[in-house]
Amino acid sequence: MTTYHFEETQGTENAPLIFTFHGTGGDEQQFHGIAEALIPGSHVISPRGDVLENGARRYFKRQGCALYDMEDLDQRIAAMSQFVTEAKARLTPKRVIAIGYSNGANLITTMAMRHPDLFDDLALLHPMIPWDPAPQPDLAGTRVLIAAGERDPICPEVNTRDLMAWFKAQDCEVYDLWHRGGHEITQAEFAALRTFLQGCPGCN
Repeated sequence: MTTYHFEETQGTENAPLIFTFHGTGGDEQQFHGIAEALIPGSHVISPRGDVLENGARRYFKRQGCALYDMEDLDQRIAAMSQFVTEAKARLTPKRVIAIGYSNGANLITTMAMRHPDLFDDLALLHPMIPWDPAPQPDLAGTRVLIAAGERDPICPEVNTRDLMAWFKAQDCEVYDLWHRGGHEITQAEFAALRTFLQGCPGCN
């Protein structure tokens, strides 16, 4: 069994399962309560990143901004995907949602690219994938929200739009929200997240 330090809230029967993944420097509390509030009664699991970068928690190592340690990423993706699979087997939810910010969003995106059956809905706040992903036709029909800042110095707009185009090419149902700021999360993004989750089949 794959072990992480994580926060968990038990939901009601047949409720969706939400996984939340924090950004660099965050922890399992960053989005856990928000997820509980967005879909009351849902199962919520929020794992803590087990990598430290200058004291800040992350989910995988990097050699610099937008320069990922790909060997480490492969190992971390395999471990977290197993963790998600084990939680799904234990709770048997009818729908599984992933919410992530920055490093957490990049983790979710990479997991979905390699294991398209893990999640039904992806909420990606300020994601950035610095390579050209291979096609993944098994993602067809997945609902994807991408929220980003037009002046984000960490996740440039062009990279985010390339990622949006990639999801659309896989026949995903893509929604987007842009604000004029940078890497910070705005109230408009939380509003878009609420609207996105309210549109999940079986989430109301």
